[in-house]
Amino acid sequence: MNRWLALLRQVNIDWPLLLGLLGVCGIGLLLAYSAGGGALSALQSQGLRVALGLLLLVLAAQVPVGWLQRLAAPLYLLTLALLVVVDAVGAIGQGAQRWLDLGVLRFQPSELAKLAVPMMVARYLSDRVLPPAPRDVLVSVALALAPVVLIAAQPDLGTALLVAAAGLSVLFLAGLGWRLIGAFVALAAAAAPLLWLFGMHDYQRQRVLTLFDPERDPLGSGYHIIQSTIAIGSGGFYGKGWLQGTQTRLHFLPESATDFVFAVFGEEFGLLGAIGLLLLYGFIIGRGMHIAMQASDGFGRLFAGGLVCTFFVYVLVNIGMVSGIFPVVGVPLPLVSYGGTSMVTLMLGFGMLTGIRAHRKLWPA
Repeated sequence: MNRWLALLRQVNIDWPLLLGLLGVCGIGLLLAYSAGGGALSALQSQGLRVALGLLLLVLAAQVPVGWLQRLAAPLYLLTLALLVVVDAVGAIGQGAQRWLDLGVLRFQPSELAKLAVPMMVARYLSDRVLPPAPRDVLVSVALALAPVVLIAAQPDLGTALLVAAAGLSVLFLAGLGWRLIGAFVALAAAAAPLLWLFGMHDYQRQRVLTLFDPERDPLGSGYHIIQSTIAIGSGGFYGKGWLQGTQTRLHFLPESATDFVFAVFGEEFGLLGAIGLLLLYGFIIGRGMHIAMQASDGFGRLFAGGLVCTFFVYVLVNIGMVSGIFPVVGVPLPLVSYGGTSMVTLMLGFGMLTGIRAHRKLWPA
């Protein structure tokens, strides 16, 4: 017993964070079985992804912060190269060209950008005087937007927004002044009409219009959000019970295992369960920000904070999308939605976050 305890102490794991992640992953396994119609194959498949993710988390947690800093540029360049390959010869699925199919492995390089972009921006800013000068701000924005443009061309607007948020959150944490933030907001507002006319596909415009009036096309573009809000509302305060959701069982709810899995959870576990899940997410985010604040160097603080902010935006966009607050952009619920690349990438990121905490004493303050 003592030997096992000694071994556990040598493994660089933040146990409070790990317990929070296991709690969310456990909910994901319950919903994989439920949304999958009670099929054990769905549960087993998601369980294997969770196990692989946990293995990568443990391995990433052993990597010193200095290695992460040196890997930032190679990982960023590799991600850009993979995104270019995807845009050229990537596999097409559901009308989008987002995957690289290697025969035994099929993955989305855009998921890797959620790690590479904040890592690269943090690496660049860690050697500069903070708050960043206008030139450094422009370089950081360029580093963030280069993969965003490639991802948006697939098209994958949801992931592009998350990657942009990952890079810009690092810039914000670096002490970006409010005047510059106001200037960026004004510039984005001015560019919005051009984006609407020339930068968005027709189906993306329909999703924005559907946000304001889902009933305008109840059997077409508004179907997803109408059925989602019905499922969440029908759950009431306590929910209908696990495996008792009628919207899922009768196949009214599309994408119930992936993008709209929160609607399944709301119907089966009700408002009380939804609050519990949000508190669990809040605990993970709070623990992550605590680790970021304890980092011993600028790179660790910025990268860890960027990872946590990205995770927060991930949760916010999915739940807002499913609840009818945001347009439908195809963003899964982190660690809960059925899927492999997202799960593995998130766990890898949390492993890096844990490693930043574990190796903080090796770096000067």
